[in-house]
Amino acid sequence: MTAAGRERSTGLRYGWTTGACATAATTAAYTALLTGEFPDPVRIDLPHDKHPSFALATERLENRAATAAIVKDAGDDPDVTHGALVSARVTHGGPGTGVTFRAGRGVGTVTKPGLPLPVGEPAINPMPRQFIREHVAAVAATCGGTGDVVVEIAVENGEELARRTWNPRLGIVGGLSILGTTGVVVPYSCSSWIDSIRRGIDVARAAGHQHVAGCTGSTSERVVRELYGLPEDALLDMGDFAGAVLKYLRRHPVPRLTVAGGIGKLAKLAEGHLDLHSARSQVSPDALAALVRDAGGPAELVEGVRTANTALDALQQCQVAGLPLGDLVAAGARETALGVLRGAPVEVDVVVIDRAGTVVGRA
Repeated sequence: MTAAGRERSTGLRYGWTTGACATAATTAAYTALLTGEFPDPVRIDLPHDKHPSFALATERLENRAATAAIVKDAGDDPDVTHGALVSARVTHGGPGTGVTFRAGRGVGTVTKPGLPLPVGEPAINPMPRQFIREHVAAVAATCGGTGDVVVEIAVENGEELARRTWNPRLGIVGGLSILGTTGVVVPYSCSSWIDSIRRGIDVARAAGHQHVAGCTGSTSERVVRELYGLPEDALLDMGDFAGAVLKYLRRHPVPRLTVAGGIGKLAKLAEGHLDLHSARSQVSPDALAALVRDAGGPAELVEGVRTANTALDALQQCQVAGLPLGDLVAAGARETALGVLRGAPVEVDVVVIDRAGTVVGRA
């Protein structure tokens, strides 16, 4: 597979989505089904004038079927599907049926409403389906086919890889989703995670849930479960992307949102940061000290917090002094959240925990 180029600001290498790989595999397989020859490498056309070529990892031509597979290259992005073998098996369909999609081994099936695909459909997202239809039509026009085909997409070890994604929580069973809106993986854009947050909200709304929780990690998720008894599909693995949760809920509200996380990440949210990753925002000791000062904390405590090594260190100093820093951080985080929601009909509460999972602040 040819390199996708490098992102100008970081020098990191782009990669290709599972949708792009599935499109290329389908293009090669359908070409072979009509002509008896697999194009290798196989070239596809993607949005924004990108025309990558992919080397075939496997190819198999049978009497009435052709299969091609491509190894996914995610570039320099830490993508769970990097190196996965994405294959397409193409057979002729009935006259006038167009492109019919099937989930092969390692590709999931939709079992819950709220996703952009009906229940029972293979988890091949709308844009990859569009790419595949367009390329099937192009091959049919060039090689004399009808364009009526059955396309079965598979991902080697996809069921195991899917356990490391949101798919089980979203009700996608049996494997991975075939994703991608442009075909390109931008390094460290985390676009698939943010898209999963949005789909998680969609699924919760479709299930009729009145209360969802955005959690920064597994410990805060456990605490929220214990506090509120929320079902799994009402829990959003927010990670560092508080802004993604809040902005999507602004447009697609749920009556109640709980934001839960550690003191450090929620201190950043209290300061107005919407991306809580350590590489993109930092806890401000001065901001924490200002909270303590405004709450009437003594000068020595204010100075102790200002020079604290971590947010947890500041919290422990305040606990000894009897000042509720966790509550102050929770209140600030809630204020930020309400500001992003801009009056959307969403009630917000915030739960702050320490590393052991003890609740140290609420608002």
